[in-house]
Amino acid sequence: MQDATAQMAMLQFISSGLPRVAVPSTIHCDHLIEAQVGGVEDLKRAKSQNEEVYAFLRSAGAKYGVGFWHPGSGIIHQIILENYAFPGLLMIGTDSHTPNGGGLGGLCIGVGGADAVDVMADIPWELKCPKVIGVRLTGGLKGWTSSKDVILKVAGILTVKGGTGAIIEYHGPGIDNISCTGMGTICNMGAEIGATTSVFPYNKRMYDFLKATLREDIAKEAMKYQSLLTPDEGAKYDQLIELDLNTLEPHVNGPFTPDLAHPINKLGEAAKKNGWPMDIKVSLIGSCTNASYEDMSRCASIAKEAMAHGLKSSTPFNVTPGSEQIRATIERDGIAQTLREFGGTVLANACGPCIGQWNRKDVKMGEKNTIVNSYNRNFTGRNDANPATHAFVTSPELVTALAIKGTLAFDPRSDTLTGSDGKPFKLRDPFGDELPTKGFDPGVDTYQPPPKDGSSLSVDVDPKSQRLQLLEPFDVWDKKDIKDMVVLIKVKGKCTTDHISAAGPWLKFRGHLDNISNNLFLTATNAENGEMNKVKNQLTGQYGPVNEVARAYKAAGVPWVAVGDENYGEGSSREHAALEPRHLGGRAIIVKSFARIHETNLKKQGLLPLTFANPSDYDKIQPNDRISLVGLKDLAPGKPVTAQIKHADGKVEEIKLNHSMNEQQITWFQAGSALNRMKQISGNK
Repeated sequence: MQDATAQMAMLQFISSGLPRVAVPSTIHCDHLIEAQVGGVEDLKRAKSQNEEVYAFLRSAGAKYGVGFWHPGSGIIHQIILENYAFPGLLMIGTDSHTPNGGGLGGLCIGVGGADAVDVMADIPWELKCPKVIGVRLTGGLKGWTSSKDVILKVAGILTVKGGTGAIIEYHGPGIDNISCTGMGTICNMGAEIGATTSVFPYNKRMYDFLKATLREDIAKEAMKYQSLLTPDEGAKYDQLIELDLNTLEPHVNGPFTPDLAHPINKLGEAAKKNGWPMDIKVSLIGSCTNASYEDMSRCASIAKEAMAHGLKSSTPFNVTPGSEQIRATIERDGIAQTLREFGGTVLANACGPCIGQWNRKDVKMGEKNTIVNSYNRNFTGRNDANPATHAFVTSPELVTALAIKGTLAFDPRSDTLTGSDGKPFKLRDPFGDELPTKGFDPGVDTYQPPPKDGSSLSVDVDPKSQRLQLLEPFDVWDKKDIKDMVVLIKVKGKCTTDHISAAGPWLKFRGHLDNISNNLFLTATNAENGEMNKVKNQLTGQYGPVNEVARAYKAAGVPWVAVGDENYGEGSSREHAALEPRHLGGRAIIVKSFARIHETNLKKQGLLPLTFANPSDYDKIQPNDRISLVGLKDLAPGKPVTAQIKHADGKVEEIKLNHSMNEQQITWFQAGSALNRMKQISGNK
């Protein structure tokens, strides 16, 4: 669990009444550190500002048997790869980029916090059997092409919803030409195509990484069973994509969506055609996706060559080490200093600007601008809360090259730069060590193991706290049909978990359900008026912020429903996007289709996630309609739900809605939530 999601997960586990977690579990403090000045100062400030939350997580971990990685230790997925992931592992994590561990041959799957509570409570974790999409790799990476380009290309092919309900299995002779951390990069960003997870078969590159991270015994054991950790001969895939790494071009994806793929030589042309700002304002490398030793050393090779010609980054250049181990190692080997001399600022070992934890000062809110980064996700407002920021995702190497030129219209393979001596030159291909020749420097020890018995310890939550709030059980279904729900909002177009529950400055309220609920649907577009955070209160006729209107309905005892479009809830594993509508009186979410994690999160919190049997029925629902769900006493797996739409003129239309709930998930709805159901079964109050 990372610290933003761990708050709610631990609060739910505490309310379950169980004494200790049943499986090895850890908390990683990486989300609450805001990038402002630099790593040392930012970490110091974060520890001061978030001490209440850190103290809660530390003490809860100690009491309930959960390991605790202190702030500054690094990004959860990098720490998992360096310490916990191994071939054949099945692991769940409360973050959508948990599949990063597939780079070491594990099935590592992102979930919401309630799923984590189930696992910690020794309740079997379940998943609808996924399809398997095969990606066959041949050839080898060369020149400016890197592992990041594999997933950028695949994202362009499959789109943000093409991997939904599927595991992506990479195979073929080309995998042996990709580093272990490069495989992690590819698996990490599989979240952007909606994949359940991604995985590579066990090979020598994984062996080398395990050995370098002092786990050679695991590497040798896995080698004995390599046949079980590689695809069977002639394995059939539900879909097969073939990529020749010899001909794969460097890519840049964006803006506003991670599947809008451009080969680097076409990017400038696309930017001019679409009116995207050509000049780059800020360049950023690192993150959980691309902060390995190999990434940093290759970027340093580019920076050194530029500086040899008298050039540096023409933009602010932010560097995020993936872990304390990476930070310490690149400091020891001079890589960090090279990047500083190039113009870089080394930030804290944390998520930072990738998740909106960025106190950006160089542009005004609403000012149109371009940034390039080596992150994974670039939804509107994702990095800096500015909806006018055009964020482009690419490899760290291309970020570094583009930073020198300062414009999107630059292909380092063919275009020249002008040195300080006035002479043109072309950058050489980047190069760098896959693993440090001197071994990794572990840096500062930031891990706190749980005591063998924490039963005598206490976990205190101040009732007056604005950051933490103990949970109250959600109400139990009254065994009646849900009649005359008002439409809180009919969302138009893309609606990610960022739209439903924004991150950035809201992260500080992740442990306080009522406070964070003030961001409900903050940046979702209302189909009625094309505006954000402005919906009509059907009881008063007045327009107001979404959360205020929802609270008014809840106070009046009026149930409400939200209506959405395709792939609703894509993006983060953020269960707050399900907790908030439930907390503020929502009863159902009706959409054309769901992203996997969010659909499960809704089920866990006792909401009904329903899809239009006929997608065009989305158009039938008007903002002032009343919707009734009838026949709920007969709710059963595979059986559609009947919805009656009562229009303002009194006309009633009947439509069918599908659901994917199995028998157990239906009991969650009936009990009011999965946690309520857990208590019913265990007898805990």
